[in-house]
Amino acid sequence: MNKSDLIIKIANLNPSLYQKDANKIINVFFQTISKALSKNERVELRGFGIFDVKKREARIARNPKNGSAVAVPAKNVPYFRMGKGMKDRLNK
Repeated sequence: MNKSDLIIKIANLNPSLYQKDANKIINVFFQTISKALSKNERVELRGFGIFDVKKREARIARNPKNGSAVAVPAKNVPYFRMGKGMKDRLNK
């Protein structure tokens, strides 16, 4: 399922909600999560999972094409950890 499929599904499940309003809701939801992660804040959705940020240290990597060393700078990467409720629903 992609974002447009999600918007259509939400609009279909809520007949009083227009598709453009469902689009705004989904956009606000994702923007809120993105802003929180950019501030290194953790986002926890009970029964679904946790969005968090991990810091990757700087390292020296190899270019697979020619084998030369390449410096990779430190960076923050988002990650998602599934919640217990979601694991239980998937593994029934």
